[in-house]
Amino acid sequence: MNEAGGLGWLNGLPPAEARRELLACCTSERWTDGVAAGRPYPSMTALLDSSNKVVADLTVDDLRAALDGHPRIGDRAGTSHGEPDWSRREQAGVATSDDAVQQALVEGNAAYERRFGHIYLVCAAGRGGAELLAVLRDRLGNDPGTEWDVVRAELSKINALRLAKLLGA
Repeated sequence: MNEAGGLGWLNGLPPAEARRELLACCTSERWTDGVAAGRPYPSMTALLDSSNKVVADLTVDDLRAALDGHPRIGDRAGTSHGEPDWSRREQAGVATSDDAVQQALVEGNAAYERRFGHIYLVCAAGRGGAELLAVLRDRLGNDPGTEWDVVRAELSKINALRLAKLLGA
């Protein structure tokens, strides 16, 4: 949680600072601008509703920008915009998977990227490697349009988790 913490803290930040903090949650400039512009938020529910509405309106290019802030499932997550371990913590269940599952995720990620031209994005929090692998394999059967819809839904879930973390909720 940030020192001041909470929704009041986010609402009170100068615009450039709010954008910087939100960029730690999602690397889409359009999402960051849209959520920052909606301040002040009267409740966490209003913030999450705004986030979801902005995600729903993202273009494929905006979604690709958001994907740039996420490591592949199973990769050792690096630092992104000042928050070094959100992805690592979100993917903690993968780290405890056996070598066969981890190798299958590497292969599955490669197949997914060949098929769709972008990384496999899934809300990994609380899920193990075998489950995430099963989801990946299932999603390989999607057509590209359907898959972008799934990416949008997964991004909304991830953003909600990260906004809650940002605000200390």
